[in-house]
Amino acid sequence: MTLRTLTLLLPLLLLSAPGSAKDGFPDVTDDGLVRIEAKHVEAAYWREGASLAPYQRVAIMDCFVAFRKNWQRDFNSGRRELSQRVSADDMDKIRKALAAEFQKVFDRELGERGGYQVVSPDTLGEDVLLLRPAIVNLDVAAPDLQSATHQRSYVASAGSMTLYMELYDGATHDLIGRVVDSRSAMDPGHFQYANQVTNRAEADKILRRWAQMLVDALNEAK
Repeated sequence: MTLRTLTLLLPLLLLSAPGSAKDGFPDVTDDGLVRIEAKHVEAAYWREGASLAPYQRVAIMDCFVAFRKNWQRDFNSGRRELSQRVSADDMDKIRKALAAEFQKVFDRELGERGGYQVVSPDTLGEDVLLLRPAIVNLDVAAPDLQSATHQRSYVASAGSMTLYMELYDGATHDLIGRVVDSRSAMDPGHFQYANQVTNRAEADKILRRWAQMLVDALNEAK
């Protein structure tokens, strides 16, 4: 595990530890963020006195992606054909594709539809909001492995994932907020064909919802 991976996941483990809240999230984190009421996400934490009002530009760091624990082992269990099993290379491709999709969707929603300028993570400024996103607990029901033997997969839901995102002030790099939210792909009530295109479409719906919530929060702060 790299230092960057550990730095990203350690606060998530702290958030998941038993706390005073009934859902397991603490009221105050070790780094001084206080839990605030949040109707649209599982948990939101905020630095006292901080506000989203000054931010007109948004910088997004590369999105870190991690699968659910034992996902590969569970998926490969019972699959005799090697072509039907998920390899480490397959997982790396999925991680990279989802990270790129995160950037694309957030760029579009914040920039084209939200009216906020998306800038490089190296950009400093009092009007810059820096996002440090991570998608963890990724669970893909039917990954498209592009195997030599063509096989159709039918699933009730494409899967699920959890957003863990930290918000920093672009001028001082002070941590001002943290959001944790788990989402599952829609279950239409029947099994449906799954492939790379449908998986991406379902992921886009979840990513778009998260991006729109951020745009709404920025607009409301104005």
